[in-house]
Amino acid sequence: MKHPEVEDEPQAAATLFGEHLPVARQLRDDLVRWGEELGLVGPRELERLWTRHLVNSALLGTLVKPGTLADVGSGAGFPGLVVALMRPDVKCTLIEPMERRVQWLQEEAERLGLENVEVLRSRAQDVASDRQFGTVTARAVSALKKLVPMTHKLVAPGGEMLFMKGQRLDEEVRDAAEVLTRLGVSDIETLLVGPEYGTEETRVFRATLAPTTSE
Repeated sequence: MKHPEVEDEPQAAATLFGEHLPVARQLRDDLVRWGEELGLVGPRELERLWTRHLVNSALLGTLVKPGTLADVGSGAGFPGLVVALMRPDVKCTLIEPMERRVQWLQEEAERLGLENVEVLRSRAQDVASDRQFGTVTARAVSALKKLVPMTHKLVAPGGEMLFMKGQRLDEEVRDAAEVLTRLGVSDIETLLVGPEYGTEETRVFRATLAPTTSE
């Protein structure tokens, strides 16, 4: 599907998606077709749909371990739907409170033929306490000081948090220091990914939840 405002596919897309590139292209086409109408992406986002959203999410997908994943605040599917289409070895639960976006995620996962996707209409803090995942992801949800308490119960003991963050990541880590210690979050890393694939840099917060945590 050609659209005059849509960003041309960058070389990084083929590198990151590999054999799953045709599915990523279908997601791109579907977002061009319905994204603005459904309020998933703004009209100016089409100019950077690959770089800012698809490739950006795929960078996170390279860091995810096989197993189970919960994506908090999935919205249009970034990064959760992208991770699901490029990582069939990961069972992805997309957590989204807004009904319109939940419907989009469910229908799009079906259109893309993804069998490793579950969509859950909920806020992170309202998910049943027995639901835990090997990895929990989030993008543009909240500052770490709020995001970690909101999501840590979803992380299985020894599991990872992988949060896509902005320029202020190091400052957010400092601001959240007390919370991170109290909740048993360890092995904290701030990663810069993207340039090695010839695309824009993305900052990622990665940390492990200790096997035993205190409330």
